[in-house]
Amino acid sequence: MRFGLRLLIGSLAALVLAGPANAAECLGDPSAAGVPKLPGPRLRLGINPSGVAGALGPSVPAVPDRPEKTLAALHRLQPAGGAPLALRLNRLFWSGGEPLVRDFAARTHRYTSRGYLVELQVRYHPTKAQEGDIAGFVRFVRHVVRRFGADPRVVAMQVTNEANLTISPDSSDGAYKGVRDALIQGVIAAKDEARRNHYGQLSVGFNWVYRSDPSTDKSFWNYLGAKGGPRFRQALDWVGLDAYPGTFFPPTEPPGGERDGLVNAMSVLRKCFMPMAALGAKVPIHVEETGWPTGPGRSEARQLEVTNELLRTLDDFRGTYNVTDARWFDLRDHNTGSATFQHHYGLLRDDYTPKPAFEAFRSLVAQFAARPAHAPRVHIAVRTSIARAARLLHVPLGLGGGDAAEVVRVDWISGHRVLARRTTRPFALSVRRARHRRILVRAVAVLRDGRVVPLRRMLRARVR
Repeated sequence: MRFGLRLLIGSLAALVLAGPANAAECLGDPSAAGVPKLPGPRLRLGINPSGVAGALGPSVPAVPDRPEKTLAALHRLQPAGGAPLALRLNRLFWSGGEPLVRDFAARTHRYTSRGYLVELQVRYHPTKAQEGDIAGFVRFVRHVVRRFGADPRVVAMQVTNEANLTISPDSSDGAYKGVRDALIQGVIAAKDEARRNHYGQLSVGFNWVYRSDPSTDKSFWNYLGAKGGPRFRQALDWVGLDAYPGTFFPPTEPPGGERDGLVNAMSVLRKCFMPMAALGAKVPIHVEETGWPTGPGRSEARQLEVTNELLRTLDDFRGTYNVTDARWFDLRDHNTGSATFQHHYGLLRDDYTPKPAFEAFRSLVAQFAARPAHAPRVHIAVRTSIARAARLLHVPLGLGGGDAAEVVRVDWISGHRVLARRTTRPFALSVRRARHRRILVRAVAVLRDGRVVPLRRMLRARVR
């Protein structure tokens, strides 16, 4: 969600002029003052690495990505000894078809092969011919899950983008016919496909932008409550929040006011809107997008201040509102030469030189981000089948340690090939070796929260 100020003010006129009856229904926490800072797990932090930003107004081409410089910047942001950053890859449009899927697959591999986690934003964004074809979108969602879900570091999928916002077809799916049904059916299909293929690490959610006009938001959440039903709620792992206080809504904030704006966004979502869809306090919130752009009238020094303010606010109130994840928008500018600030969200300029906020973000990630999982202790026993002619190698896996109960899947790998994917205990491997008597295998455990833990011991087994 990135907008020019003039168009933004016009689009929010209904919000400013909304009657007191609508506004008084549920306001959330109007400020951070007096709100308790409850404890919660450390945040799983991440960033959007691409630089491409949706926008209103004239089209401005994005400066092309330079992968080697992107990776170098991400390496600088990754805290030593910290949990891997989660990278949110946005704008996987249904209308882009298989060529765009292949492009995203290449980008995903670029990041996951280097240890990063990846989250995909799977957009409705149909062509004219596709618009309203919910069954077609569901097929696309299932295809994306099958294509990406086998990678244990692909940990989340956001289905549709900002379906409550109707004024920006480039950045938000709410401008398209049938988007609410695409959201509901897409979430159900994504989770069903993940379960069917035993992709236990792949969580599924959707996002809401703070905020549209009150009547539209109320209609949106009531629709999800009425049409979603038990299947939708059981498929949903989290609800995303896009919040840009001082940029989109509210369009301006006094110094320090971004803290109150973000608290109000989290609380309105948690206390006012999620209950309309029968989504309780146990459903976590992911802050899918937040940030503050530079550009005309917006200084880099102010971006530094707001970066500190927003990340500290997320850390302070993560337990209060059950916020488990947060993604920053954006690593680099869409186009530093653009005359509109909506193309200047980056912590880096488009030539990859850092703005002052880059070092602040790096320091705060090191301070607030989740710590990596300790590798579970592994006890491996090997025995062979009585039927020696079958040469059946059976490797039961015993897990011990504090993280053992959190293991949801174990992948057994030989070379670059996945021999087996086990989702139930004892996560045992059984393979037939008709010709070769020696097998070199390793195991990778996927934890419930999406973390990936290579098991420390490598097993070299011989079939007798």
